[in-house]
Amino acid sequence: MTEAHGGYYVPHGSHWPLLGSIGLTSTLVGFASKLHGAAWGGTLMLIGLAILAVMMFGWFGTVVHESQRGLYNDQVDRSFRWGMAWFIFSEVMFFSAFFGALFYARVLSIPWLGGADPREMTHLLLWPSFEAIWPLLHMPEPDKFDVPKHVMEAWGVPAINTLILLSSGVTVTWAHWGLKQGNRGQLIIGLAVTVALGFLFVGLQAFEYHHAYTELNLKLSSGIYGTVFFMLTGFHGAHVTIGAIMLLVMLLRSIRGHFTPDHHFAFEAAAWYWHFVDVVWLGLFTFVYWI
Repeated sequence: MTEAHGGYYVPHGSHWPLLGSIGLTSTLVGFASKLHGAAWGGTLMLIGLAILAVMMFGWFGTVVHESQRGLYNDQVDRSFRWGMAWFIFSEVMFFSAFFGALFYARVLSIPWLGGADPREMTHLLLWPSFEAIWPLLHMPEPDKFDVPKHVMEAWGVPAINTLILLSSGVTVTWAHWGLKQGNRGQLIIGLAVTVALGFLFVGLQAFEYHHAYTELNLKLSSGIYGTVFFMLTGFHGAHVTIGAIMLLVMLLRSIRGHFTPDHHFAFEAAAWYWHFVDVVWLGLFTFVYWI
């Protein structure tokens, strides 16, 4: 229990970490198995996702209940802030790995295969007609790939989604200003608009994916361009979905009267995450779609 002189709240033993480990393992094993053609992979992945949903709902519900009971003091608040900061840093490293893969393919490996380095003779031996042009649409062995018909244009859905995410960054900041000023109406309206923009982004990305698959033949199996495109945009879309759900929970809590101008770290954590998602998208739009 937290004491007046600054004791640190220590919760009782919890089964949520174990349940979360089971759910995460099931999701990843199921997803990997599905990619390798296992018939049971998709089922296991869905079971894992369901377990994760139950875990997050239960675990975060416990934390909310403890917070509303006043069990957390300033020291616990600092722990939460450091934990969220390190979590976002780990996400930065996660996306850095994929951006690094994009950089390696575009700047290093493809020029090497095209003969930019006179010491590199691989392309002459394996694919003498290889064209070192990014995006890589002309495959050296097209029968082994789903060759895309065209690149994804930047000035269509991606540009609209950029405007949507930038606007959502403004609305969530406006909501935060309202919370700090004790204006609950501004908080609720700002959060509602932000959540709507977030899910609109996801819906437009789903439309874009359908267009890529059905009309452009751009798939994960379309060589390095398709792989990098879907890994970067797909994981970002998953993060947008998670962030929108987090903000939806903040909206529901705000409607119920949670948070005060001085105590609202849960909202701040969700806002931090949302701004991180915005920044990552700017990198995606620039280096995946535009340049």
